[in-house]
Amino acid sequence: MKISLQHIKKRFGDELLFDDLNVEFESPSSTALLGINGSGKSTLLQMIATYVMPDKGNVTYRKNNQTLNDEEVFREVSFCSPYLELIEELSLTEFLHYHFSFKKKLLPIQEIIQRIGLHEAGDKRIEKFSSGMKQRVKLAQAIFADTSVLLLDEPCTNLDQQGIDLYTQLIRDYSRDRIVIVASNDEKEYKVCDSRFYVKS
Repeated sequence: MKISLQHIKKRFGDELLFDDLNVEFESPSSTALLGINGSGKSTLLQMIATYVMPDKGNVTYRKNNQTLNDEEVFREVSFCSPYLELIEELSLTEFLHYHFSFKKKLLPIQEIIQRIGLHEAGDKRIEKFSSGMKQRVKLAQAIFADTSVLLLDEPCTNLDQQGIDLYTQLIRDYSRDRIVIVASNDEKEYKVCDSRFYVKS
């Protein structure tokens, strides 16, 4: 898999975030997007995911020398961020079954729940979860999706040390053949990455 961002320009109001930005990511690789607050890390990650469109330029996905269309890109990308919404009226088991009806999963649902340490909460409604438990669910729906690209925005938000250790181990266990991109300024979140890309100094 290769992701190419070519001549990207993006403006929010009067603020120019990117002007003629060019970068490529190719599997297997793990890259940290670094930069000061407000530099556009999250926006860049969302553009890589094709959730946000650039004002100018192109984001292109190629797999086996073939350019992917929007539907194919959706199947290849999983995303986790603090602002991701969960369906809190569902139980954990119900939510994961619903989520993985759209994307293939790497493990059976019950194994995923065990792996993230929430085996006693499988039948509990997500609205009753702590913020740390919800973050584990957000990580699970991204990491355990059978995708070529894993995009993570501040992935350790609301996690205690045990949760941070779990995150680190999950990345090591389930991302070896993927493109992994982590947007963060916190070393504990991006220490799993082999390379750095500085969004803005």
